[in-house]
Amino acid sequence: MHRSFLRRRWCALLAASLLPFATLASTVSPNNIVHLIENAQDIVVGTVMTVHDGIDPRGVPYTEVMLEVGEILRGAPSEVVVFRQFGLLQPRKLANGKTLYATRPQGWPEWRSGERVLLFLTPPASETGLRTTVGLTQGKFTIVGNRLQASDGERALFDRISVTTGLLDEGERRLLDKATDNYDANAFLAFVRRAVDQRWIETGSLRHAP
Repeated sequence: MHRSFLRRRWCALLAASLLPFATLASTVSPNNIVHLIENAQDIVVGTVMTVHDGIDPRGVPYTEVMLEVGEILRGAPSEVVVFRQFGLLQPRKLANGKTLYATRPQGWPEWRSGERVLLFLTPPASETGLRTTVGLTQGKFTIVGNRLQASDGERALFDRISVTTGLLDEGERRLLDKATDNYDANAFLAFVRRAVDQRWIETGSLRHAP
């Protein structure tokens, strides 16, 4: 009975850890920039310092990412951001001789030490504290030089949105003019920075197209 209880408890924790992302994982339609900004609790630019996995005291497998912060576009000021995403890096042999195969689900972000990234992070799950990026891979961007690359080749970030006339500068307007998965990093970050600081979404200046 004790073993059965522990198994039910683990399943409940697993469900709780995945619940905030279930809709995103089961939805094929892409998230545009309005979705990413409005659903992100934290928006962070930084460099991945360390990536390691483990199993927490409740038996939930995780991958922990430590990020050296370059800029916080939304969220509390910090020099380092640490978060845990569901799933192990590799299957893990347990003390009882069995193997736990609960690795990162397909379609979720991968992490590499040393990569510079822009992240739109979800709020932590209430039961487990686990989190990931909004839209899964859609909320993670890699910055190389002055180019910002979408992790999943997303070309629809600026589709189906409306912007108040006269709001954007020339560099920001160019972002909206051409579908791509490789952006000018300075222009993209300036767009997000102004959208957050000036509350474009809250005021309706940046919105979903009707």
